[in-house]
Amino acid sequence: MYSVRHSSIFSSIFALATLSAICMSAVAQSPATPKTGAAPRQHYLPAPMFDTAAIDTKVDPCTDFYQYACGHFAANHPIPGDQSGVDQFYLIYNVNTERLNDILTKFAAPGPTRTANEQKIGDYYAACMNKDAINQKGLAPIQPLLTEIDKVTKSGLPRLTGELQRLGVNAFFGFGEQQDFKDATKQVAAVDQGGLGLPERDYYTRTGDKDKQLRDQYVQYTTNMLTLSGETPQQALVDAKNILAFETKLAEASDTNTARRDPAVIYHPQTLADFEASIKPIDIKPFLETVHAPSSLPGPLGPDSVVNGNPKFFPAMVAAVKDADIQTLRAYLRVKLLETFRSDLPKTIDDEGFRFYGTILYGQPEQRPRWKRCSTSVDRTLGEALGQVYVQQYFAGDSKAKTLEMVHDIESAMDADLDKLDWMGPETRIKAKDKLHLIANKIGYPEHWRDYTKLEISPSDALGNAERATAFENDRELNKIGKPVDKLEWGMTPPTVNAYYDPSMNNINFPAGILQPAFYDPHADLAENYGHIGAVIGHELTHGFDDQGAQFDGDGNLKDWWTADDKTKFEAKTSCLVNEYGSFTAVDDVKVNGKLTLGENTADNGGLVLAYMAYLDRAKKDGIDTAKKIDGYTGPQRFYIAFAQNWCENSRPEQVRAQVLTDPHSPDHIRANGAIVNQPGFAGAFGCKKDTPMAPASNCRVW
Repeated sequence: MYSVRHSSIFSSIFALATLSAICMSAVAQSPATPKTGAAPRQHYLPAPMFDTAAIDTKVDPCTDFYQYACGHFAANHPIPGDQSGVDQFYLIYNVNTERLNDILTKFAAPGPTRTANEQKIGDYYAACMNKDAINQKGLAPIQPLLTEIDKVTKSGLPRLTGELQRLGVNAFFGFGEQQDFKDATKQVAAVDQGGLGLPERDYYTRTGDKDKQLRDQYVQYTTNMLTLSGETPQQALVDAKNILAFETKLAEASDTNTARRDPAVIYHPQTLADFEASIKPIDIKPFLETVHAPSSLPGPLGPDSVVNGNPKFFPAMVAAVKDADIQTLRAYLRVKLLETFRSDLPKTIDDEGFRFYGTILYGQPEQRPRWKRCSTSVDRTLGEALGQVYVQQYFAGDSKAKTLEMVHDIESAMDADLDKLDWMGPETRIKAKDKLHLIANKIGYPEHWRDYTKLEISPSDALGNAERATAFENDRELNKIGKPVDKLEWGMTPPTVNAYYDPSMNNINFPAGILQPAFYDPHADLAENYGHIGAVIGHELTHGFDDQGAQFDGDGNLKDWWTADDKTKFEAKTSCLVNEYGSFTAVDDVKVNGKLTLGENTADNGGLVLAYMAYLDRAKKDGIDTAKKIDGYTGPQRFYIAFAQNWCENSRPEQVRAQVLTDPHSPDHIRANGAIVNQPGFAGAFGCKKDTPMAPASNCRVW
C-alpha cells in the first residue's frame, strides 16, 4: 500500500513496498509515550480550510511559494513540548484524538447499556489510563515471559521467538502474510528481515560523528533498560554493547529502505523446505506453532511455500545467533519485550523508552498526555470498534458522496491526460487506461465492520489487554493465508488522518479522519477542496503509476505491461525527479534522498496536475467563474495556496533529520515547493515570469 503519510512488526517491515500513504506526520513518526497523571485537557478547534493568517504577503510567490503560503504558520503554531513538529495532520490529529477521547471516556464508565464493542473500547481505555495500577504491578505482568527468556537455550529460541512475535515483539526477523505479488488472488506466508532496535539498517553502518554518537546513546539506553529489568549496571553495559554488535550483523545483512522500494527486491518465492535449508540447524516448526501459523502454508510454489523478502538475511541471522553467547541473546529478547510493552509498564521504563525514541531520535522534550496516548492505543488495537462510533458521530452524511464525485473527476482527468502524453505509445496507453478503470475507490469506512467477539478485554489489565489484542490481530492476519482475498478490507482505521493506495488491491482509500477541515469541507469553495483533498486524491491515484505502482497491473499483479521504449522514457522522466529532489537540502548538511522519495514525489507532482485539471473542468461544468476573487485571490490562486498549506509545518531539526534518513516522504516544505516548480498552471495563476525560482525554464514531469 502507498500512503500520503506513512504504517504488527510485519506491517512495518513491508510498508515501503506495500503501503503508500499521503504523509508521515510528526505525530505518526515519534513513538512518544505520554506523561502519567491526568493533566487538564486542551481543546482543539478544526484547522481553517484557507488559512489567510499563514500567508506572508511580503514574500514573492514566484520566488518561494512555500514561504508565501505558509510563512506565518510556524509563528502561529509553536511546537508543543509533547510533539516533534506541527503540521496540518497534527492539527487534525488533535481534534480527532479529543473526539475519540470523548467517546472513550463515556464508555469507560461501567454500565448495562454498553454494547459488546463499547464495553471493549471503554474497558481498554480505562485500564490504559490507570497508571497507578500499572506502576503498582511493576514487572509482574510480564514476569512469566521474562522467566522464559532467562531460561531459554539456543535450541529453544524458535519456540520462544514465535510466542514473542505473536505478541508483537520485533525479535530476529519478521513473519506474516501478504497478497502474492504475482497472483493477487492469493494470500501467502512471508518472511523478512527484522529485529533491529534503531530505525533502519543505515543507523548501524553510517560513520559520521552524529551516527556514532547516536549508537553510543543507544547502548546507554539499552543499558538502562536492562538495569531497570533487574540486571546489575555492570552486566547491563556488557550486554548492551553485545546487543549493538549483534544487531549490527543483522543490519549489515539487511536491505536499505531505498533498495526495498523495488518490489522485485523483496519478492523471492521459496518452498518451505528450501527456506528451512537456508536456516539450518534452526528448526522453523516450533516457531510456526507458537506464532499460530496455519498447519499448511499454501503459497506461490505449492502447498508449503513462502515469500522471502531477503534471502541473504537469514543465513547471516543464523550465523549471528550461532556466534552470540546465550547471555547476549537473552538480554536482546529482554530489551525487545520491554520496548514492546513499555507504555504499560512502570513509569521508569516508560520514561526511559521515551527519552531515547522520543527525545534523542525526534527531539521531543515531553511525552504526550496519557489521555492522548490511550486514545491512540484503542484506535490502533480496536480501530473498527471505535471507528464505528466515530463515524456515526463525526462523519457527515453527504461527505462520502461528495468525495466520490471528486474522485471520479480526478480519475477522468487522468484518463484525459493519458491521451495527451507525448512520450507514451498507444500499446502502453491502452494498458494504463485499463488499470486506471479498474481502480476501486473506498471512502470513509468499511462496508463490513470487523468482529471482535473473541477478544477479551479487562478494565484492570492494561498489559494483558495489549497482549491479547496484539495476539488477536496476529491470528486474524495469519488466518488469511490460503484464504480468498477480502477486497473490502481496510488497511487504516476510520479515524485515521491519512489516505493510501494499495497496488495489490489496486484501490485508493480515504478514511473519514482525513475528510474534514483543513483537507475537506463540503461547504468550502471548489478551489479550496480541490487544492486540499483533491491533491490528496490525485496523489493516491498517481501512486498506481509511480515507479513502484507502475510495476503492478490492473488486477494487482506484479507484471510488466510496458513496451521497452515507453519504459525507457518513463525511467528517464523519473530520473529527472530523483536528481531534482536530491539537490534539496532538508536540514543542516542532510539532503533529500531522491531515490528513496521518488514514489512520493511522483505522486505529489502528478496528483497536483490532475487535481488542477479536475478543478478547472468541474468549475466549467458548474458555471463557476474561476477569475472571481475570494479574499483577494482568484480560484487558481486559492487552489495552489490550499495545496501548499497542506504542507505548512514547524518541525524540530531532529525530526526532519530522522525523516530524511528513513522516510520515503520528503519534508513538508520541500513537498510544497518541489511540486509547485513542476506545475504547468502555476506561473499563469500568479503571473510568474519565466525562469523565476518557482517557474524555471526547465522542469520535471512524469504524469
